Amino acid sequence: MKYTLRVATPDDAPTISRLSAMFGYRDDADAHRRRLHILLAKADHAVLVAVSDDAVTGWLHVMLRHSLESESFAEIAGLVVDEQLRSTGIGAALVAAAENWARQRGHHEVRVRSNLSRERAHAFYRRQGYAATKHQQVFAKRIS
Repeated sequence: MKYTLRVATPDDAPTISRLSAMFGYRDDADAHRRRLHILLAKADHAVLVAVSDDAVTGWLHVMLRHSLESESFAEIAGLVVDEQLRSTGIGAALVAAAENWARQRGHHEVRVRSNLSRERAHAFYRRQGYAATKHQQVFAKRIS
């Protein structure tokens, strides 16, 4: 399959939103467009898309994470490939692009979090050379 990678634009929001819905996230193009505007303006974030036949077929969000207790690293915050095109190399190419983006910024580690139920994603990341290092729970509290 032929595809190219490029930086996302706000015009990609409807397709990014549709792809995100494949993982159960809300299909809200306006919200994705608003978030894209914010993320694309930040030097420590990148949103990349894979394009095939003029259609976005996958996206990846990578960001730099800084903390007091450890060295900074890059983190893949999201990765979605059209369910009809999985296992065609698009995801691997997006991950490799994220790794290159991190390397160009002087970072030597990329991390990714994946829901425990997404076993196919875990196998994909292992094939890309990633190893599980921690199991944890995520706690959230609405503070409106």
